[in-house]
Amino acid sequence: MKISIKLKFTLFLAALLTLTVGVLSILVLQGTERSQKQQIEDTMARQTQLANLRVRQEFYTQEPRLNPTDFLQQQGVRLSDELSDLSGMPVTLYDAKGDRIGTSLPGEIPPLEGDPTGASSFRYAIDGQVAYWQQGSSLEYFAPLEGPEGQMGVIRFRYSIATYQAAYADTQELFVRIGFGVVGLSFVLGYLFFNRFAAGIIRLKKAADAIRRGEFIHHAPLKRRGDELGQLGEGLYEMSNAIERNIQIMQDEQHKLKLAVEKLQSLERQQKEYIGNISHEFKTPLTSIKAYVELLEMYGDDPELLEEARSNIGKESQRLYEMVEKVLRLAELEKYDFEIQAEVMDPEEALQDVIGRMRGKAERFDLTLHLELPKSKGIKQDANSAAFPLWVDRESFMHIFVNLLDNSIKYNHPGGEVRICLEPRPASHMQEQRSEVEYLAIRVSNTGPAIPEEVRARIFEPFFTVNRDRARQSGGSGLGLSLVKRLVEAQNGTIELISSDEQGTVFELTFPIMSEDSAKKE
Repeated sequence: MKISIKLKFTLFLAALLTLTVGVLSILVLQGTERSQKQQIEDTMARQTQLANLRVRQEFYTQEPRLNPTDFLQQQGVRLSDELSDLSGMPVTLYDAKGDRIGTSLPGEIPPLEGDPTGASSFRYAIDGQVAYWQQGSSLEYFAPLEGPEGQMGVIRFRYSIATYQAAYADTQELFVRIGFGVVGLSFVLGYLFFNRFAAGIIRLKKAADAIRRGEFIHHAPLKRRGDELGQLGEGLYEMSNAIERNIQIMQDEQHKLKLAVEKLQSLERQQKEYIGNISHEFKTPLTSIKAYVELLEMYGDDPELLEEARSNIGKESQRLYEMVEKVLRLAELEKYDFEIQAEVMDPEEALQDVIGRMRGKAERFDLTLHLELPKSKGIKQDANSAAFPLWVDRESFMHIFVNLLDNSIKYNHPGGEVRICLEPRPASHMQEQRSEVEYLAIRVSNTGPAIPEEVRARIFEPFFTVNRDRARQSGGSGLGLSLVKRLVEAQNGTIELISSDEQGTVFELTFPIMSEDSAKKE
């Protein structure tokens, strides 16, 4: 059976108080009894000495002088009365044979032959010793009666001990009352004191149980200073916080590990898909090249076949070369996170260079290229400095816009156009009133067919093409936009598809502009 600590404390306190008060009462009452006994013995010894002194005085003053036996026989009754008056107690005198020769209480004391206790006490007294025994509220005291020549009989006192008994009874009653009062008061005070401790221990237990269940405490269960229970409460609180922190760290680590595993699984799937796409994309031009090689082996003397094979093998080889170059570039970005060889660059000059490179291909497709510069200039410190200087890798910057213009040319309508617009912008819409610009937005738009809305979220995925047949006709591999996105992000820039409808498709890229202070430092 489980007993609560409160009940244990209560029972222990009650037993302790009862035992303490009981033992103390017994010891005090025994001491009182011994003190009363000693007091009675001292009193009776003095009375015996006075009685013997009075007897010897009477013996020496008698005329004529008698022997001790005759003296007691003649003077016994008178002596017993005188000694009773002198001591204030009933007195009885016995001779050496045990016969009663005088008493102040005639008729109340039986002969010794009929009183075994009295006879036994007489034998002690006649041998020169003191004997007494209690009879009700009186004490029967036997002592030797000394004469001039030695003991000549026994004197018997009846001493009332009612006063002592009443005092003892009063003391006993007082101890009972005081004992119960002290026990009761001490029990109440002790119960309140121990109950406080027990309540504190119970709160500590509840706190420990809560921690065991995972319900962590957010404050100390006991706010006591200067004792071990308060320190234990603080220790439980600190332990709870430490366990909670450790569990939170473990959960965070577990969550990170789960995310890492999911990412690894995702990367594994992407890798498998990536390898599958590479294999598929590589297989297409290689299959075409292999087919023309086999035809040339069979019909090598056909001039039309030779011209067609030369043209198509060249196209497929160029497509294969561009695909390998982009795959290697993406692999380099994935593996080495692309170390940027950044420098201060004028985007206007670089974009004019890109347009110059791509103008020939645009003319073959009957397209026109346009570059629109902003009307207001940005940071321009001298004639040779850039209006909107960018801190980027020049080769990557050129590669970004070569790929975008190449896509805009391949996926366009004859007679269409490709337009590049530069627009400086503040860091946020709330800062449009500021004089200095912080970002340069570059929009690349074309007049080609719209990209279906359901596939727009995937256009930056590797090997994804909106129309595979058209991609094969134009030599596209689906790697251009994926590579562009990685290169833009490596320059701390962004790229997004702004719109794509019947009027054409618009991409917007943003790059941070160097501040004047940064430009001076560089």
